[in-house]
Amino acid sequence: MTIAIDVHLPADQAAAMEVDVREGLAATPKELSPKYFYDERGSRLFEDITELEEYYPTRRERQILEERSAEIVAAAGNPATLIELGSGSASKTRHLLDAMRDAGSLLTYVPVDISEEITRETASALVEEYPGLDVHGLVCDFEAHLERTPTTSEAGPRLIAFLGGTIGNLYPDERAAFLCRIASLLDVGDHLLLGTDLVKDTGRLELAYDDPAGVTAEFNKNVLSVLNRELGGDFDPDAFAHVARWDAVHEWIDIGLRSLSAQDVHLADLDLTVHFDAGELMRTEISTKFTRPRLEESYAGTGLAMAHWFIDPAEDYALSLARLA
Repeated sequence: MTIAIDVHLPADQAAAMEVDVREGLAATPKELSPKYFYDERGSRLFEDITELEEYYPTRRERQILEERSAEIVAAAGNPATLIELGSGSASKTRHLLDAMRDAGSLLTYVPVDISEEITRETASALVEEYPGLDVHGLVCDFEAHLERTPTTSEAGPRLIAFLGGTIGNLYPDERAAFLCRIASLLDVGDHLLLGTDLVKDTGRLELAYDDPAGVTAEFNKNVLSVLNRELGGDFDPDAFAHVARWDAVHEWIDIGLRSLSAQDVHLADLDLTVHFDAGELMRTEISTKFTRPRLEESYAGTGLAMAHWFIDPAEDYALSLARLA
């Protein structure tokens, strides 16, 4: 039983944020990265969202893991190492760890997350829960530092888990590039376990991202409070309305903030003034939904091929196993 935590965050994270925000606010249409949702308050609000009746993805993914982790682990060749991108507290992942332990293959867990505090807490909890487990945590932005994950394992095959439907937040070209990078990390016998939300009734989709209680709206607007705090901004969250609409052409939920009036916003740390027209929409996130054929197309040309497909009984959500093509 060992714990090792490697930290690979940039020395000046504020500078990276400044570049992202400056470029996003200069774009047409304006856009902010969803990574800035998740300060302490934003993370709490997202946890509240996952408990909403309208927000089904978390429940459906957990249901698949609860009911079918043994099948998933067997189909993945009883991996010895589980690498999880965006691991957080590893609450859902424990089903996979249980199945690997029961199969007698579990040796190493590699949580990859932006939060050093959560990664250390998770590592300490897991070595107590799983005697003999080695935890090698990586604190980094996995989109930027994906290649820092372990590339080989003499003990047996590896399983890279990317859960939560986060792949849907990437544009198609970003998604393809990301999957290519995943493929470059895999050896023969390794697998990627990918969580994807599925196309369904428009009303259900939009309600999942615009709940009547307004929790999602509060979560979305919180990004403005983050910019105010971190970049000396004077955004008034009440001057923007939360918008979540289904884009049938791209098959994604388009999430943004609509300016309720013509206004100028100042960000002192960037020495920047940004004008918003009345009704102007600033995108804060997309959430792509998939069908099985579309996901197979997403894998095509990346060096990966779908090997197995696991879906919940309601056919709302899917986990897919992919291997080297």
